Amino acid sequence: MQVTLECKTRPEGAKPRTLRREGMLPANLYGHNGAEAISLVLGHKEALTLLKNASINNTLVDMTIPELSWNGKVLIREVQSHPWKRTLHHISFFCPSGENQVEVVVPVKIVGSAIGIKKGGIMEQMVTEVKVRCFPDNIPQFLEMDISKVDIGKTFQVSDLVLPEGINVLDDPNKNIIGIVAPRKKG
Repeated sequence: MQVTLECKTRPEGAKPRTLRREGMLPANLYGHNGAEAISLVLGHKEALTLLKNASINNTLVDMTIPELSWNGKVLIREVQSHPWKRTLHHISFFCPSGENQVEVVVPVKIVGSAIGIKKGGIMEQMVTEVKVRCFPDNIPQFLEMDISKVDIGKTFQVSDLVLPEGINVLDDPNKNIIGIVAPRKKG
């Protein structure tokens, strides 16, 4: 899915609290020009829409900053919100360069029906996402996990994932993603 966003540079001396009262959200962009960072603002509604359509450290967002005549692909690196009101306070973006690999978290999607479940077993899922390293233009939306051969008493581990070319999983290969357990005896 294509996610786009237009930001403006933050006015010099603008206070974050004042910006939030005016319906704007402070943000920063890192990595677009070496160690230099840009202070930005975006509309609160645009930020909410962005967070519904993009996930942190996973979805590439096409960002445009008209005042600087800059556009490029960025990742949402961090989202800060009020501790109990849950209102947005700040978003940090990171611009990965095309020749450097990035580390992102990718959801695991279960496909197939396990042999153990057909025999009455119960599936327990321990992991819903894994950390991978890949090039920015190669970030997968999810990693498929075919569990059709998993029987009662068996597990599906990180090492069992079939990975697309150029994707390296950084999690422990022996970490269990799912397990099929025998049903409890009544009685």
